[in-house]
Amino acid sequence: MSPKSYTHRDAVPYRPIDWTGLYPPEFPAGSVPNHVAIVMDGNGRWANRQGLTRVEGHKAGEAALLDVVAGAIQAGVKHLSVYAFSTENWSRSPDEVRFLMGFNRDVLHRRRDQLNEWGVRVRWAGRKPRLWSSVIKELQFAEQLTAGNDVLTLTMCVNYGGRVELVDAVRSIADDVAAGRLRASAVSEKLIARRLYQPDMPDVDLFIRSSGEQRTSNFLLWESAYAEFVFLDTLWP
Repeated sequence: MSPKSYTHRDAVPYRPIDWTGLYPPEFPAGSVPNHVAIVMDGNGRWANRQGLTRVEGHKAGEAALLDVVAGAIQAGVKHLSVYAFSTENWSRSPDEVRFLMGFNRDVLHRRRDQLNEWGVRVRWAGRKPRLWSSVIKELQFAEQLTAGNDVLTLTMCVNYGGRVELVDAVRSIADDVAAGRLRASAVSEKLIARRLYQPDMPDVDLFIRSSGEQRTSNFLLWESAYAEFVFLDTLWP
């Protein structure tokens, strides 16, 4: 990867992939997790401890995400999935929901070229209903822009919930059975997996959650069946 640094058209400085001077430890051959999933939790509490607003906490999380992407690339991870906005987040205050929608849209707009420069393929997992059309547009643009990259696949889980993903998968199968396109006896784990939001997403090897909370919060339930879980006390970012 080239260490060059340049500035985005929105005056957001690009970070070279080795900008921190820090590198992940070398892993024994064959021990690097193929797919890492992260629940980025703790922005609000971190901001409170710093005397900042929750909005400022979320903004700090953008830089942390870029750092994690860079570290994953350097470590040799091939798939990274992050929980950017859950279906449960709609229950937050209207002001925070508006901010999070706009923030997800703007982060994609600001960082898509940098991710493309790093060879990252961006993908989206989640539901369209209720999601802002401007967010969908940025997600789809980032997917198209980076479709040919293969250094790392970054799946942005936006308006995502593990339970509703399974509901949507089962509903699509039920529709096919009811229409006579599929026999009920043909339903299998493999068929359900093919109806998930990203059917070719590999199983999660390492599931990480920051902030000290020890729960999955409805993230990648099917995909994490055989994952190893690490719960960090450190607050995101």
